[in-house]
Amino acid sequence: MKQNLFFIILLLLNFSGCAEDSTPKPNAYLALEYPEAIYRTEDITKMPFTFDRNALGENLRTKTLKGETTSYGINIEYPNLKGTIYITYKAIEGNREYLNTYLKNAQNFTQEHTKKADAIDEFEYVNLERSVYGMFYDVGGNAASQSQFYVTDSINHFITGSLYFYAKPNYDSILPAASYLQKDIRKIMESLKWRE
Repeated sequence: MKQNLFFIILLLLNFSGCAEDSTPKPNAYLALEYPEAIYRTEDITKMPFTFDRNALGENLRTKTLKGETTSYGINIEYPNLKGTIYITYKAIEGNREYLNTYLKNAQNFTQEHTKKADAIDEFEYVNLERSVYGMFYDVGGNAASQSQFYVTDSINHFITGSLYFYAKPNYDSILPAASYLQKDIRKIMESLKWRE
């Protein structure tokens, strides 16, 4: 009788413990949220253009670059996102050769990323009213830079830019920050105004 009672208790425990099927939990992903962008016009006295930039971008650094034409560099740093948007301005000065060289260099620079990129999507930008024409490149995969762009008026001005992070390229990890900063790059392109 003790054996039967023991067997019955064992069966009851077994059935009560197996009432629910266990299911594996889904992979967890880090949910990153960034503040809503607040844009303000950046009007640097010596630069021949203005543009809107996100107030989250700090430590705006400018420098005069050496070269055949008037050139400037602008770095917009995002310490919280560990990234920087690098912008370079070069004067065309009406010289068609300069324009062709700058366009070729900008396009070749983007194509160099095809070794590590999964895809490079091109988005043409045209603003006839402001005479701003350009291209935005969204680089997918573990490339060193996730975005590049250039804009020009085709006569006097040429600007090229790129986005870099201070980390080893791991597309899945930097995708949220890259997407956030790509919106800032598009805002720079869309708000750009030539002074002349």
